[in-house]
Amino acid sequence: MARRCTVCTHTEREAIEAALLAGEPLRDIAGQRGVSKSALQRHQMEHIPAALAKAQEAQEAAHAIDLVKQLREVDATALSILAEARQGHDPDLALRAMDRIHKQLELQAKLLGQLDERPQVNILVSPEWIAIRTTLLTALAPYTEARVAVARALLQLEAGDGRGG
Repeated sequence: MARRCTVCTHTEREAIEAALLAGEPLRDIAGQRGVSKSALQRHQMEHIPAALAKAQEAQEAAHAIDLVKQLREVDATALSILAEARQGHDPDLALRAMDRIHKQLELQAKLLGQLDERPQVNILVSPEWIAIRTTLLTALAPYTEARVAVARALLQLEAGDGRGG
C-alpha cells in the first residue's frame, strides 16, 4: 500500500507549500509545522510541480478569458461606431470602423489558431524538383515500363492525390 503524503494531509498544507515556494529552509519549515524534513523533500519533488502546473493552467485560462472579454468589448465598440457612422452618413468613419473590425477578426482568428500565416512552399514548381524529375525520367528511358510507371506516379503525386503510385 502506498504511503500517504503527510504534507498533503496536513492541516497547514497551504502555509507549508507557500514556505516551500518562498524557498524557506526545510529544517525551519519542519520545525514550525511538525513535519519531517524528508516528507517536505518528497512533497516538494512529487507534488509541488503538479500543483504549480495546475496553478499555471488556471492562471492562463483566467488570462485567456480576460483576453476574450476584452476582444468582445472592442468588437462591440467597433460595431457600435460602424452603426453610428452608417446612420450619420459618415463614410470615412464607417470605413475606419470596418477596418478595425477586420483587424479584430484577423486577430481573433490568429488567437484561435484558425489563421495560419506560416509560409508555404510548393516544391513542384521549384527548379530543383524539375531537375530531379527530368533526371529520373531520363535515367529510366531505357526501361519503358518502369519509366511509364514512375511518370504516372509522379503525375498523381503532382496532381495532389497524395498516393504517388
